[in-house]
Amino acid sequence: MPNNPELSVAIITFNEADRLPVCVESVRFADEIVVVDSGSRDGTRDIARSLGCSVCEHPFAGFARQKQFAVDQCRHDWVLILDADERLPKSTADDIKRQLTHAGDDVAAFRLQRRNYLHGRWIRHCGWWPDTVVRLVRPHKGAFSDSRVHERWIAEGPIVELAGCIDHYSFRDYADMIEKLQHYSSLAAQEMMGRKTRVNCCSPLLHGGWTFFSVYVLKLGFIYGLDGLIISLLNAGGSFMKYAKYWEMTHYPTVTDTVRRK
Repeated sequence: MPNNPELSVAIITFNEADRLPVCVESVRFADEIVVVDSGSRDGTRDIARSLGCSVCEHPFAGFARQKQFAVDQCRHDWVLILDADERLPKSTADDIKRQLTHAGDDVAAFRLQRRNYLHGRWIRHCGWWPDTVVRLVRPHKGAFSDSRVHERWIAEGPIVELAGCIDHYSFRDYADMIEKLQHYSSLAAQEMMGRKTRVNCCSPLLHGGWTFFSVYVLKLGFIYGLDGLIISLLNAGGSFMKYAKYWEMTHYPTVTDTVRRK
């Protein structure tokens, strides 16, 4: 017999006043929306409360731990995990409701495709598609990997494919892309420090150069004009800076201490 499981949505935020309302409106069908904010200064928390969300503050602890904390605040058996720059098309919302009604007790999670947009258009190349993510989960049947970047949900049981997509508007503009490059490359360097990855002074250039060639040529970034070039350059810059920051941290202990305090 079909059941009617209750659904929570977990959203982490930091200065997302402009994008959170659209995200929340796309998941109004859920029984609960939980927003975990890490110190926004633009009124994000007040907006979330005005939209009927349950809001709590939590210092940013890395993407995996922050999202895990958000999931842990949810009350229901199923949790949909979103970022504030993501939203669900109606067709995906309908598919989620249909699938949850018929999900067997053994199903641990659902996997969706994510469509990534820049300047209002779907970027189908540059390594941005296909972009598969596990986002609809049973909290007692899995947890996030303990990683600072590229966090992923580790399910303890079968994962089912959903037909729908998540729409992802990650970057407001080129300046936003550069700001995120800085943030993500620092987190990735810290993660490399924990793994004690071996690098030398040539590693940044080699990895950055290969990343540019891979994204711009092999993954057809060139067909998107200036957007494709910027995506390729910034992906390469992120790879370059990740290795450069890690090399710096291993050679200058004061830099390591400063990065760890951030």
